[in-house]
Amino acid sequence: MKVQVRTLLKFAVAATAMAFTAMSSAQNYKPEYKMSLVVGTAFPWGKGGETWANLVKERTQGRINIKLYPGVSLVQGDQTREFTAIRQGVIDMAIGSTINWSPQVKQLNLFSLPFLMPDYAAMDALTQGEVGKQMFSILDKAGVVPLAWGENGYREITNSKGPIRKPEDLKGLKLRVVGSPLFSDIFTALGANPTQMSWADAQPALSSGAVDGQENPMSVFTAAKMHTIGQKHVTMWGYVADPLVFVVNKEVWASWTPADQAIVRQAAIDAGKEEIAIARKGLIEADKPLLKEIAALGVTITELTPAEREAFVKATRPVYDKWKSQIGADLVNTAEKSIAARKK
Repeated sequence: MKVQVRTLLKFAVAATAMAFTAMSSAQNYKPEYKMSLVVGTAFPWGKGGETWANLVKERTQGRINIKLYPGVSLVQGDQTREFTAIRQGVIDMAIGSTINWSPQVKQLNLFSLPFLMPDYAAMDALTQGEVGKQMFSILDKAGVVPLAWGENGYREITNSKGPIRKPEDLKGLKLRVVGSPLFSDIFTALGANPTQMSWADAQPALSSGAVDGQENPMSVFTAAKMHTIGQKHVTMWGYVADPLVFVVNKEVWASWTPADQAIVRQAAIDAGKEEIAIARKGLIEADKPLLKEIAALGVTITELTPAEREAFVKATRPVYDKWKSQIGADLVNTAEKSIAARKK
């Protein structure tokens, strides 16, 4: 009997200690966590952030509350500073673009190599395979906790001047590009005049005609109503795709209980899958209904033949080769092999 009592007492003490630990951990939780996003919830990217925040709040019974800060407002709209701000703790969590974070993590430029990924199966082969694991390891060493992949999508080129079917059609066009040297190299090689600016600055520049065109996924084209700011010509060339990464600041992550860490991670994975489906909607179906919607707005959509696309591949190959060595030949080789072996 005494043994039983002692055993029960031990269990009671252990349970009390665990409860106390959980309570003290919860007391260290912030009342609100700041999530940085480049765009708002009208875009698939922003919807991914909203879904993640809602799932976390629901599954932690409100222990972890997340507030969305679209427009990269926590870094005054400069999306290239977002990654540094996460490491420094200015931002608690983010769904970030591999393009925007590539100035700080050079290996992320892999996804921006021109014409590396010919289809969605190629993108999945990278993010869901060996390359994705290596990227998460690289991001972890760079100072954040990566949890899941999302997707901004294939970046198509738009402009106010006319159809683009061949590299020569880009000669002299003023194009807004993101703040990445690789993008400047690509468009310089094609004879365009690339101008780096944030997305916040791009929209008024397109409206005023200060720049002629830009490149972005079609979900961005529709959400931003770009047909109303002079973008009447779209060329579907699929030259670059932009995966997104769900991450958390390392100190914030360490402040959560293992149980809550598991909840946040699974919520990111679930939100990422949902966000990818939204980003691809209207483009993966045989009749591509999203393109029909855009064409109905008075926009001319140009779809390249394989031969026409190949002309762009050849024109940008020197840029590809230059950046392959900067990114890391081994990583690029792994990516190329993964894509070659993909199930279409």
